[in-house]
This record gives sequence, structure tokens and C-alpha cells, in this order.
Amino acid sequence: MEDWFPLFCGAALGLVLWRLLVVYAFTGKPRAPGSRAFKTLVVLGSGGHTAEMLNVVEMLRPERYSPRIYLAAASDNMSLPRARAAEEKSSSAATLVGARHYLQIYRSREVGQSYLTSVVTTLMAIAHALWVVFRIRPDVVLCNGPGTCLPVCVAAFLLKVLGLKWATLVYVESIARVQKLSLTGLILYRLHAMDLFYVQWPQLKERFPRSLYVGRLM
Repeated sequence: MEDWFPLFCGAALGLVLWRLLVVYAFTGKPRAPGSRAFKTLVVLGSGGHTAEMLNVVEMLRPERYSPRIYLAAASDNMSLPRARAAEEKSSSAATLVGARHYLQIYRSREVGQSYLTSVVTTLMAIAHALWVVFRIRPDVVLCNGPGTCLPVCVAAFLLKVLGLKWATLVYVESIARVQKLSLTGLILYRLHAMDLFYVQWPQLKERFPRSLYVGRLM
């Protein structure tokens, strides 16, 4: 038994490393859209983040990006009602396609929280996000910079590595970021975790060549 345990651990580690290489090889190469609908997880942040994200969601075709699941921090009491109101308004002129769900998750870092203590809260948020994302198993994850999206993207990336679900991860940097990326954006960019990474200013595209610039989205 003791002789087999190191071999088992080595084989498991090798499998994970192989999967990690596969994921990195295909990250940045989203799959062809096809004709089916995509279960879309939309990560909201407080204040301007939510306003910007709802503007992005408004441009999505409801029959293609549905059902939609909105996710916000547990301490955010405004974003989900705004998302619900936006969905109800958009569906007033057309039939609502697919279900809409509204969930909350632990926040990785509160405004003003020290970076030292945020390590612990981020680990807790990742564990919670992994459980939520595992249940949802989205086809697309859409976010734009709030701290809440970091554990969600990490969880979705881990599902890819484990071979449980392959989701397209899309990051849209806030229009307020003119000269440099947000902390969340910088981390996700450095990790090479996102399949599509959009910026809204040409100077950011010059500084971060793997990003995509298609003009102002807001």
C-alpha cells in the first residue's frame, strides 16, 4: 500500500499538470459559437461596475446567451435588484428567453480591507465560488473588474483544469481604467486566465498586447 501511494500521487499530479498545459494551450482561443444557447454567468460589482456590466449585457442576444445567472457579493444589496429591474424592463417589449437567476457569493476583498487579511477572505471566496460555479457550470463567464470576479474566474478556470466544464472566460476592463488595469484585471491578465480580455482605451492595448481593443463599449 505504501509503495503505491507515491505512484498514485505522482500520477495524479502529472494528470493535473497535463490538463493545465491543455487549458493554457487553448486559452484565448474560444470555441466556435455554433447554434446552441450559452448558459451565461454575469458577475456584478457595486456602483459603476454594475452599471457598466448591465450595459454590456444589454448588447447580448437573449436567445443566444440564456439562461443568465447574475452573481454579486453578499455585502452588495443593490446590484442584483438593478439587474432584475433591467431584465424585467428588457423583457417588457419581448418574450423573456430562458430563466434568470440571482445569487450572492462571499466577497474576496471589501473596500479599504488590508491586503494581508484579504488573503484569507479571498481563499474563502474561492472555495465558495468553486461550489457555486460547480453547481452552475456556465458556458460563459462575463465580468468587468470587481473583486468578486477574481474567485469566480479562478473557480471556472479550475473546472477547466479538472476537465469538469469548459467555460469561455470574458473580461471587460472598466472604461474608467485609462492608463492602467485594475488590480483584478492585472491579476487575471498575468495569470493568462481569460479567453477574451477587452480594454476600452488604445493606450491600454499598447501596454497589454494580449488584450483586445474594439472601441468604447459603454
